[in-house]
Amino acid sequence: MAPRSLGVLAVALALLQAASAKSWLGAKFTTDGTVREGYDSSGQQVVMLSLDQHSGAAGFNSKEQYLYGEFSIEMKLIRGNSAGTVSCFYLSSGDGDGHDEIDMEFMGNATGQPVVLNTNVWANGDGKKEHQFDLWFDPAADYHTYTIIWNPTNILFKVDNLFIRSFKRYADLAYPSSKPMTLHATLWDGSYWATEKGKMPIDWSGAPFVVSYRSYAANACVSGGACRTGRDGWMHRQLDNAEWGTVRWAEKNFMRYNYCQDGWRFPQGLPAECSRH
Repeated sequence: MAPRSLGVLAVALALLQAASAKSWLGAKFTTDGTVREGYDSSGQQVVMLSLDQHSGAAGFNSKEQYLYGEFSIEMKLIRGNSAGTVSCFYLSSGDGDGHDEIDMEFMGNATGQPVVLNTNVWANGDGKKEHQFDLWFDPAADYHTYTIIWNPTNILFKVDNLFIRSFKRYADLAYPSSKPMTLHATLWDGSYWATEKGKMPIDWSGAPFVVSYRSYAANACVSGGACRTGRDGWMHRQLDNAEWGTVRWAEKNFMRYNYCQDGWRFPQGLPAECSRH
């Protein structure tokens, strides 16, 4: 679960290129914590979140709220030992007990060990619907694209060109469908749970820890306003047979945790959707 508040933190926003350059960060997002903005060697704009023992959490969140859409961003995660850190790309309706949320959370790990991607869905304050995957590549070596598609039928999670999960809507079960959500990207200290259930806290000698974001895109319906062009591409999007094949491939080869297989966590019986997939 993503942190509910970044607190009152100083904003350090350093423009590494001319101030007149167009900024998708400033135009679309507000910032918290240590955030830097610059350009990579190809000239693409990059936003960097930085975490150390003194700066606290860092992040940016959209100025607009959305009700359904397709959201993607390229991320390059922390190099080396990132154990205890959590880098997030997620949607949330707020902090209340009945909030909705859709998460892609990257749980850092020791050097040489896979980074774990935690996907989760919250509806009316009910979460505990995690699918976790070991990433099959080094997410710190280069940028990779992470995508959330949220529509009235299902929620889809995508890594680069591969779908890895579909969370289906059932008429009699809670589903995020009525609460507008804000888009967030955050970097924070998750030592108490992120790596091997909290056994490996952050080694601050490796700080600052930096996550880079670029190529943000959103085709979405703005709360109280119009939908972006291209909604036909995601509003009714479901997986075809080939895309279900990539989901099965990811589950077979890289799934670390599936809440629908955790009888210890649900002694009164698994959640109802688990028997319907």
